[in-house]
Amino acid sequence: MYRKILITTDGSAVSRMTACAGVSFAQQMGAEVLALFVAPEYQYPIYVEIIPPSYPSEDEYRAAMERAGREHTQSIVDACGRKNVPCHSITAFADSAALKIVDVAEQHDCNLIFIGSHGRSGWGQLLLGSVTNKVLSHSKLPVLVHRLLKEPVE
Repeated sequence: MYRKILITTDGSAVSRMTACAGVSFAQQMGAEVLALFVAPEYQYPIYVEIIPPSYPSEDEYRAAMERAGREHTQSIVDACGRKNVPCHSITAFADSAALKIVDVAEQHDCNLIFIGSHGRSGWGQLLLGSVTNKVLSHSKLPVLVHRLLKEPVE
């Protein structure tokens, strides 16, 4: 039914647990996985006329976010390896994580987006997380929303 499943992560304990569930689901479906981390775009400091020397350059920022993306998606790649699920990972940059998730899923011919009900913004919310809600609103692809029954220990 599903051949390629996009699993998102923001690096939080909640998204790591969601990703594990996503990998198990992909294994059951016989699908491959695309692991995605969306980093915010580089922001120039707007409050000063000259960029402070300690402020990272755009290249330094992108390199740091690429490293963070690899670290955050590595648990998904490792889980896929243990379950013999084909997987590759990417880090994308966007001001809107939700729109980028939908865009990447479409560009990479995914059949399903597997996403947590809440991410880094977390458990204090009573309603669905804002990124998840926006993905549901904008995606033409099926979206499976995974909800954890208890809060993970960090």
